[in-house]
Amino acid sequence: MKRATIYDVARQAGVSHQTVTRYLNGFEGIRPTTRAKVQAALEELNYRPNGAARWLRSRQSNRIGILAHRMELSGPGRIVAGATTAARSRGFVLDIASMDGEDGVSVDEALDVIMEHQIAGVFATAQTDVVRAAIAERGLDIPIAMDSAEGLSSTSLNPRSLPGALAADHLADLGHSRVAFVNGPRVWIAANQRREGFIDVAAQRGLQVVWEYEGDWSAESGYRSAQELPAEVTAVAVANDSMAIGLIYGLDERGVRVPEDVSVIGMDDSPESRFHLPPLSTVRLDFEGEGAYLMNMLIAKIEGGDIHEVPRYRLPELVARGSTAVVRPANARS
Repeated sequence: MKRATIYDVARQAGVSHQTVTRYLNGFEGIRPTTRAKVQAALEELNYRPNGAARWLRSRQSNRIGILAHRMELSGPGRIVAGATTAARSRGFVLDIASMDGEDGVSVDEALDVIMEHQIAGVFATAQTDVVRAAIAERGLDIPIAMDSAEGLSSTSLNPRSLPGALAADHLADLGHSRVAFVNGPRVWIAANQRREGFIDVAAQRGLQVVWEYEGDWSAESGYRSAQELPAEVTAVAVANDSMAIGLIYGLDERGVRVPEDVSVIGMDDSPESRFHLPPLSTVRLDFEGEGAYLMNMLIAKIEGGDIHEVPRYRLPELVARGSTAVVRPANARS
């Protein structure tokens, strides 16, 4: 038997399909008589799209608003992808509003967009304190998901600093002593935390961080950093894979070989990193798992579920490939 559509429901109730859609989305401004007609038509036709059954039982909206910052980057894009898959499997639909997470006005405008709808919760890719402050100032009375650090609470280290710590340990294990760090924008929380992990472990392992550079997550900024890399450096840790790939390209233009002259390790394990020449050593982050974890935490809060039963996601892990190697005695460049 063919499933009923919203157009079938609209004809049965004698209303427009837009009215049926507004009813299913939790819009309150529908006259009681019209609401009763739509309700009756839904029941008569046994209309049950994803999430509609929940709405009919509990009057709880099945829409979640997402504030998305820099989705063109591998990390944020994969977090939202994981969140979207988790939401869809639970019968929720998403309203996504793009924002500039470094601009408070942009965050406010994105919040205005998603708050125009009847939403059950807010999911924010909160890479900056600007985003967190803007949301806090709103004093929203609906569940919010921003920080997934508790999803990695099985480690004694700060989970956000673990990628930098793993990179420093790897370079120390290879015998490097004079190293550099290429970071993302320091306005980003992840950039600060990855640097913190790298600097702390470098100090513990006796590495000298002789040079640092602040990029913008792009391969272009990694390429620019290669033009300034001091000759004494034998290894570079880079806060994401895109900048690491740009750095390697820039070093090649200077006649500096990777890993023979300089070892390079990135962070993220972006899909293209293992296909680079040489294949990029990196720290794998479970972005999709993080997005699913955050979304399932949010849905547990919305539905009054037990947040402690939400499955954790994977810890960062080292992926050693061809761009890092044991330091050579005469490895420093002139």
